[in-house]
Amino acid sequence: MSTLGGNDAPDKLKGKYAAVVLCWILGFGSLLSWSSMLTIGDYYMVVFRTYHPLRVLTLVYQPFAFVTISILSYHEAKLNTRKRNLFGYSLFFVSSFMVLVVNLATSGKGGVGSYVGICVISACFGVADAFCQGGMVGDLSLIPPEMVQSFFAGLAASGALTSALRLITKAAFANRNDGPRKGAIIFFALTSFAELLCVLVYAFIFPKLSIVKYYRAKAASEGSKTVAADLAAGGIQTIPSQDEEDPKLLDRLTNKELIFQNIDYAIDLFLIYVLTLSIFPGFLSENSGSHSLGSWYEVVLFAMHNVWDLVGRYVPLIKGLMLESRKGLMIASLFRFSFIPAFYFTTKYAGQGWMLMLTSLLGLSNGYLTVCVMTAAPKGYKGPEQNALGNLLVLFLLGGLFAGVTLD
Repeated sequence: MSTLGGNDAPDKLKGKYAAVVLCWILGFGSLLSWSSMLTIGDYYMVVFRTYHPLRVLTLVYQPFAFVTISILSYHEAKLNTRKRNLFGYSLFFVSSFMVLVVNLATSGKGGVGSYVGICVISACFGVADAFCQGGMVGDLSLIPPEMVQSFFAGLAASGALTSALRLITKAAFANRNDGPRKGAIIFFALTSFAELLCVLVYAFIFPKLSIVKYYRAKAASEGSKTVAADLAAGGIQTIPSQDEEDPKLLDRLTNKELIFQNIDYAIDLFLIYVLTLSIFPGFLSENSGSHSLGSWYEVVLFAMHNVWDLVGRYVPLIKGLMLESRKGLMIASLFRFSFIPAFYFTTKYAGQGWMLMLTSLLGLSNGYLTVCVMTAAPKGYKGPEQNALGNLLVLFLLGGLFAGVTLD
């Protein structure tokens, strides 16, 4: 086992492309369970028709996510990031498996008991999201911004791929009375497997990549205490230093100072997600009218939003298309509120083609602006400050989600 500080700078880029792929997988797992629950919303709309399941499940999920990330962000400097992320992914795995258990135990029938069980699982998804998303973004803020971009692309990919799978299962079981239930079972069987894969990837593969070890070791040398367990898992032992009590090493900006210096980025994220969640998924599932696509309409709308959200998260990788101006990001975030009257008048007066186009633009702008903000914000800080800022930005992101769901 090597000791801290033994990494040579030329070795820091080893495993970069593997790290990008693994960040994508871990991002995918951070939202897959919730994306699966939303994507089979048409099934829940049939089983729990009188309970407005998509609105209620979202309203249950978001407060638990927001309160949990608030607590974790306050204490982030003292938390073991490894235990935090492993707990989050493990909770996703167990909760996803419990969706299968509830479905099989009740034979897919509705009722108050089954509905309460699904609501409890939705709350567990919210807690797991706060553990994983805040922990991973804080951790990846220590590493080059390509990792954060890849993680957020994985988040969007969970929605896009679940939507594609939903279209396939809906077509495959179209002529069966229990078709929607069969599709839901397949969804969460695959989801449970994917979440277990994320647990194994984070536990045994990710911490051993050279680029990850290099930047975590660099953060530890700057005073970060959150990475010690991950460094140990990667074969690097943190040893006491004579400079450990050096005021310059221990000195870091407080959370309040970090927020004040990045308040525009925080507000951007809040505005992006308060707008998106005011429309998606609740409004699109219940207030988008009846059209020629029939029962396929809601599924296609969700797919269009999720696919274009994924596309938007890769657009900043194209040279010249990354929006870095702080003023430009704020203007773009505010301009998105024009979607509210646009969706309102489209629902009342326009056809399904216009609704599909608007939904695509909503997803595209959501993904694009999210990556632009999250890759720009954590620059220029020491390791402990980058980790703290990553957690605080996720706090504002989830705060926007919660406010959007409530406004919806």
